[in-house]
Amino acid sequence: MSKRGGSETRSPESSVEKQRSLLVRLSPGLLGVLLGALALGPALGPGFALRYDMVFVPDPPIFRDLGGFPRAVPSDLVVAVLSYPIPAMVVQKLILVGIFLLAATGAAALMPADRTAARLVAAAFYAWNLYLAQRLLLGQWALLLGYAGLPWAVRAAAQGGVRRFAIALIPAAVGGFQAMLVTLLAVLPVTARRAERWRAIGVTGTVAAVLSLPWLIPALRSGAATDPAGVDAFAARADGPFGVVGSLLSLGGIWNAEAGVPGQGFWASATIRLLVSAVAVWGFVRLLRHGRRDPALFGLAVAALLGLAIACLGAFVPAVPKGLISWWPGFGPLRDGQVYLAPLALVLALGLASFARGRIGLAAVAVPVLVLPTLAIGAFGRLAAVDYPAEWRQVQRIVNADPAPGALVSLPWRAHRVFRWTGGRVILDPATKLFARRVIWNDTLVVESREHGPIRVTAEDPLTRRVGALLAGPGPAGARLAAAGIRYVLISDGNENEFLLKLQDATPIFRGEGLLLLRL
Repeated sequence: MSKRGGSETRSPESSVEKQRSLLVRLSPGLLGVLLGALALGPALGPGFALRYDMVFVPDPPIFRDLGGFPRAVPSDLVVAVLSYPIPAMVVQKLILVGIFLLAATGAAALMPADRTAARLVAAAFYAWNLYLAQRLLLGQWALLLGYAGLPWAVRAAAQGGVRRFAIALIPAAVGGFQAMLVTLLAVLPVTARRAERWRAIGVTGTVAAVLSLPWLIPALRSGAATDPAGVDAFAARADGPFGVVGSLLSLGGIWNAEAGVPGQGFWASATIRLLVSAVAVWGFVRLLRHGRRDPALFGLAVAALLGLAIACLGAFVPAVPKGLISWWPGFGPLRDGQVYLAPLALVLALGLASFARGRIGLAAVAVPVLVLPTLAIGAFGRLAAVDYPAEWRQVQRIVNADPAPGALVSLPWRAHRVFRWTGGRVILDPATKLFARRVIWNDTLVVESREHGPIRVTAEDPLTRRVGALLAGPGPAGARLAAAGIRYVLISDGNENEFLLKLQDATPIFRGEGLLLLRL
């Protein structure tokens, strides 16, 4: 600096250094946004990205009468609140890109601040891997919120502080029960390594319990049943040539074959992914040796092993989770064991990043994308944006404007739909999220398995089972449904002829190309 007349003038070099330092600090976030844009591709265009469980709707009602197990609590409420000032399609895109941003910056924050290359490699791997890809293609965006916030929760648990930890848990809290359980699997072993272990565990459990109340209370009051058959349906499976264990170690193994990215089962790509995982594990072991007192590293190692063990239960010893679920339905989240690989994904990200040093190490940032290139451009078109036909909005307005009480039954009597306007993509019935009143839909799931054949997972909601019995009974069902508290029946996808004999005493309110709304 130079002094003139008592004033100081900052040198150009100092300003350039500050700009460079700012760019370095922002680089993980910028990388996360770039990877998000590359992965989502056409899903960021006008309209809604709809696929399996990822169903966003226009003008979602803030207050909805929910029933059954609260799987979309409080995530749907948060979306509805955000969609009040912002169009719902924009909210969805912000959330999806935000997942990549949060995941990348969180993984980078667990690496030393002075190792830029390592931070960027950790960010790239954690925001671009098979676990994230498969869960995204299954539409489980709420779970991925917890996955994205997991590194921040681990960091906060290691550092201590109630306020810091509560803020770090917000993504998981918004995501709901599965996001919170996956996060707790990672943070509890980290907390247990801190000084004053039991006090730290108590604080962690209390904060998590308070933030879980929005879904925990309705879950305990729902009376929802959990079918142990779901263990066979949702067990991890081999999605490559190296069996179930090889798939899990590569962060794959999801139960739904349609959630795979193109070409992931090829020998070459599966071998490369497994080799990268092996190198990453070696790197994390080296990190663990040098940072034995770091509660984050040791806790993550324990969490990764526990998660892998849970993922293996359904595939190798299904009797254990089945027995637990039969004893208490609260063990239901163990059915989809592969979901608990999230801590392993973070372990692999940090382990791979440990090898990145200097400018040469920056080249390793491209490794995750090169290992899984078919996630790009919406997984080669598996993700895309579409808009709802006008008739869906018309039916939504009619039903939501009616002050009379009563639920709505959505037909055909199955959970998922395939519409022409979605490009043939399978999606959860949009009616479940469109209306302010209770929507009764068949959450029974039938999964085709090579080992067990068709597996039928019974509906969780008691009212769903009751309505299903009424629809299956002999003769017209309209009067029986009305007596059960049903006011509307919505028939989609041109299937009215199948149900009109059952509902001949109902009054047509709206008829469109693909929707028929009846009032009982």
